[in-house]
Amino acid sequence: MNVLIGTSGFKYDDWRPSFYPLGLKESEFLHYYGRRFPTVEINYTYYTMPSAKTLATLVNRTKPDFKFSVKTHKSMTHDILEGSSLQNPGSDIKGVFEKFKGALEPLISSGKLGCVLAQFPWRFKPSKESFDYIRVVRDMLEGLPLVIEFRSNWWVKQETFDFLKREGLGFCCVDEPRLKGLMPPVASVTSSIAYVRFHGRNKEKWYAHETVSERYDYLYSEEELAEWVPKIRTMSQQAKETYIFFNNCHAGYAPTNALMLMEMLGLSSVKEASDLSEGKGFFQCSTHG
Repeated sequence: MNVLIGTSGFKYDDWRPSFYPLGLKESEFLHYYGRRFPTVEINYTYYTMPSAKTLATLVNRTKPDFKFSVKTHKSMTHDILEGSSLQNPGSDIKGVFEKFKGALEPLISSGKLGCVLAQFPWRFKPSKESFDYIRVVRDMLEGLPLVIEFRSNWWVKQETFDFLKREGLGFCCVDEPRLKGLMPPVASVTSSIAYVRFHGRNKEKWYAHETVSERYDYLYSEEELAEWVPKIRTMSQQAKETYIFFNNCHAGYAPTNALMLMEMLGLSSVKEASDLSEGKGFFQCSTHG
C-alpha cells in the first residue's frame, strides 16, 4: 500500500509524555517523530511565510524517504478574499507565490516534498471567479503537486470533482463534526495524490470555544477510524500516493490515532531492539498488508 500516515505538525509541548519523552529537547522532536512516521504536514506556513533556511533544517533532521506536505500561506487563500477581488488579486500576488515557492526549494531538491495543501476558508463559495482563482493558484505553483481543501459542503458536487480532475488537482477529504454546512466524510480521488485530514468530531467545541485548540480536542475511537479503512484502501488503489494526516493535535491525540490507524491498515511494525529494551516502542511505516 502506498499510504503515508502522519500528523498536522509535530512541535507540541502537550505531546509530552504521551508521545515525546519528558526529557526530550524540542530540537530533537522531528528526529524522534520521523522514526515513527513517514510524513508530516507543516501548518505554521499558513501563519508565517516560510524560509528556505528553516525548511532546510527540517530536511536535515529527517531520513531520506521522509515526505513533507506544506500548507500555503494565508495571503494566498484567505487574505485574498478580504483585500482584493478574485478577478483582480493585486499586483503583488505573484511575488507572494514566488516567495513561497522559493522557500520550498530544499524540500524539492531533496525529493522530500510530498505536496502543497491550499486550504480555502468556509466563506469561499463555488463560482466562476472561484474556479478561475484556483487555476491562478495552480499556475503560480506550476510543477508542484497541489491538493485543494474546501471547508464547506457547497463544494461537494460532481462539478468540483470534474474540475479538479481536469486541472490535475487533488481533493482533500476530511473527517470532522457532522454539523450543518461542514464537509461530509466524502472519499474522492481527483489526481495522483489522495489526501485525508482528520480534524476530530468535537461538535460541542467546534464553534463554542475559548481557544481554537479546543476545537481539536478529540480522540478517535477504533470504531470511528474503522469507518475509513475500506475508503483508504480504495483510495490507495486509485492514487500514486495517499497521505493521511491527523489534525486533532490536542494533548497528543493526533500521534495516538495515527499509530492506531497505521496498525489497523497493517502499516506499523516494531523495530530496533534498543528502543524496545527502553520501552519506547519504535514504529515505522512498512508496505505490507
